[in-house]
Amino acid sequence: MGLESRDYYRPSGFGGFTFFPPVIKNLLLINVGVFILQLIFENISFDGIPGWYILYKYFALNPISGVNQITGGEYNFQVWQIITYQFMHGDFTHILFNMFMLWMFGMEIESIMGSRKFLIYYLLSGIGAGLFQLLIPPILGDSVAYTIGASGAVYGVMVAFAMFFPDRYILIWFLIPIKAKYLIAILMVFEFMSVTDPSVVAHLAHIGGALTGLVFLLMDKQFNFNFNSAVRKFKKPGSFGKKTNFRKPIFKKNDIEDAQFYDINSKSNNDDKVTQEEVDRILDKISQSGYQNLTEREKKILFEASKK
Repeated sequence: MGLESRDYYRPSGFGGFTFFPPVIKNLLLINVGVFILQLIFENISFDGIPGWYILYKYFALNPISGVNQITGGEYNFQVWQIITYQFMHGDFTHILFNMFMLWMFGMEIESIMGSRKFLIYYLLSGIGAGLFQLLIPPILGDSVAYTIGASGAVYGVMVAFAMFFPDRYILIWFLIPIKAKYLIAILMVFEFMSVTDPSVVAHLAHIGGALTGLVFLLMDKQFNFNFNSAVRKFKKPGSFGKKTNFRKPIFKKNDIEDAQFYDINSKSNNDDKVTQEEVDRILDKISQSGYQNLTEREKKILFEASKK
C-alpha cells in the first residue's frame, strides 16, 4: 500500500490540467530557457572572459572552498547558487533526461500535493542535494568541482512517486516492466555504490535529493504541511494525501476511511444548478492546494458534476 493507493481518474491528452500542471510546465520552460541562455553564453565573451565561465562562477553550485583546476583561481560560492544550479545543465542529453523524468514522475505528484506544496518540495529536494554535494566530498577527501543540474530535485520527485504509487509499473527502455518501489530502490543502491567512483555524475546530489524528499514526505504524513497561507499551519496528523484525486473524485466505501458519501441517485440538498464556472474554480483550487483542502460543499459539487 502506498501513501496514495486508492483508485483515481487520470486524464489523457493535452487538455487535462494534470498532463502539464502549472509548476511542471513552468519548470520545463525555465530550464529550457536557461539552457538556451547557456548555449548563447558559450559563444560570447566579456572583456576576454568566456561567457560560460561567468555563468558557472555566479550561478552554478561552486564548492565552498578549493582551487578551480581550469582557471587556477578560488571557487566563488554564493548562497543563491543552492537554487540556481538546479536550472543549469551540461548538454542536451542532460536536460532532456532530467526534464523527461520530472514530467513523467512529477505530473501526478503535483496534482496530489497541489502546486504550491509540490514547488516547495521540489526546491527543497534540490537544496538537500546541493548541501550533500557541498559538505560530504571534503569529508571523503574527494576532489571538488562545479555542480549543475536538476537531477537531485528529480530524485526527490521519483521518491515521492514510489511512495504514492509503489506498485505502479514502469517500463525500462519501454520494454521491461518493474514496479516503481523496486526501480527507485535499485537506483538508490546504485547511487550509494557509486559515491566514490570517479565520475562527472554527482551521485551524492542524487542521494541528498532522495533523502531530503523522503524526510519531507514522512514529516508531511505526520503533520500535513499547509503552505496556503503566509504562516505555515499544521493540520490533523496522519492525513497525508487523504481524499486526493485528479479531475473527478471517485468514492469507494473500502477506499476512503472518513469521507462523506453521497447517494448517486439522490437529489442535491438544494435546487441550485452547479455552473461550469464554479466547477472550474474548484478544479483550480485543487491544482493549487490539493483535493484534501476542499470544503465538503466543494467536494459535493464535484461529485454532482462528475455524475453528468
